[in-house]
Amino acid sequence: MASALPSLLLFLTLSVLTTTISAHNITAILSAFPEYSQYNTLLSQTKLADEINSRQTITVLVLNNGALSTLTAKHPLSVIKNALSLLVLLDYFDPTKLHQIPKGTTLSTTLYQTTGNAPGNLGFVNITDTQGGKVGFGSAAPGSKLDSSYTKSVKQIPFNVSVLEISAPIIAPSILTAPAPSASDVNITGLLEKAGAKTFVSLIVSSGVLKTYQSALDKGLTIFAPSDEAFKAPGLPDLNKLTNAEVVSLLEYHASPAYIPVGSLKTSKDPISTLATSGVGKYDISTTTAGDSVTLHSGLTSSRVAETVLDATPVAIFTVDSVLLPTELFGKAPSPAPAGEPVASPSPTPVLAPSPNKAPVEAPSPSAASPPAPAGEAPGGAPADAPSDDSRNSTADKDNAVHVKASVMLTVLVMVSATLMSSIILS
Repeated sequence: MASALPSLLLFLTLSVLTTTISAHNITAILSAFPEYSQYNTLLSQTKLADEINSRQTITVLVLNNGALSTLTAKHPLSVIKNALSLLVLLDYFDPTKLHQIPKGTTLSTTLYQTTGNAPGNLGFVNITDTQGGKVGFGSAAPGSKLDSSYTKSVKQIPFNVSVLEISAPIIAPSILTAPAPSASDVNITGLLEKAGAKTFVSLIVSSGVLKTYQSALDKGLTIFAPSDEAFKAPGLPDLNKLTNAEVVSLLEYHASPAYIPVGSLKTSKDPISTLATSGVGKYDISTTTAGDSVTLHSGLTSSRVAETVLDATPVAIFTVDSVLLPTELFGKAPSPAPAGEPVASPSPTPVLAPSPNKAPVEAPSPSAASPPAPAGEAPGGAPADAPSDDSRNSTADKDNAVHVKASVMLTVLVMVSATLMSSIILS
């Protein structure tokens, strides 16, 4: 019996790990249902699939091919992305929970709210359990109707992802009528200057790299622009010592010829090619994620993605905390920028300057940009019969508690396993 105990404890530990560490792939889930093929294709084209897969708790309201045609027939991809992001709820709702909403109605935050493009409460969805057992969905904007209803359950991974079919799109005011900006109309320099990247703007203009960026806009472009503070960081190589060709390569290294929104950066496993990528050098970037924080790595330096300046298919622009130094240019120790004043030392031994190859210290991981509404704060214009703060958040607290309890159980099991195995060995 004693010899079987360690195996049993190991099995229980792995079981808890399986329940606490979960992942989902929304496109793989929907691929089993041909009636959602168009919806699934759009999730990939708009990169919303990456954002959905990067989140631990989410509900996806899907439309069958017939219901979706009312959107796809009349609107460009950028508008469709906004409409679909309004169908992704940042909470877990299964059929049981839909019919157990306190006071019969609640507001749920959506992915559209996190984009920063949703004024007021247009990024929230009103969910109401109507008479006769039906559940209606509508925009949380004042005066909006429940223009969609729950049809059926498609798939649930308990407390992580729920896929529910609804009858029609949820239309927030102006979400479909807002003019879709053309990628070629994006004012790169104006956006970056406003975001605090004036030094970077000066460099891309003087070097001619701005024209390279602009020529890539229509096919897809992602820019990682270092902030003005990044160019003042200690240990940064003296860029004035680079040749014109090297400056161009450095600036092209800070952009990718593809549309990569933050959700795709979170789920990216392969190196990201840049405009500098060629047969001579790879000039690629890798990513790591900690919570909602994304860090870019060049091989020599790392930089946190600080702010989303623009996310409009097919263009994404971010500011980053540090200048990324590619190994193809700075594989050897670069010369540091000249110091303002020499540092006097009482010791006859000269003080060595810090190695410029050392990666800058990364800032603490921030919370996600444009986060969902804080607990306890209802957006303005909420329906008069909306539930109280406590009732609205009670179901979410229960869902979160499951993960917390599982993690505690894992810790206890590991400690008990170690104790019992030690006692068995010693006996």
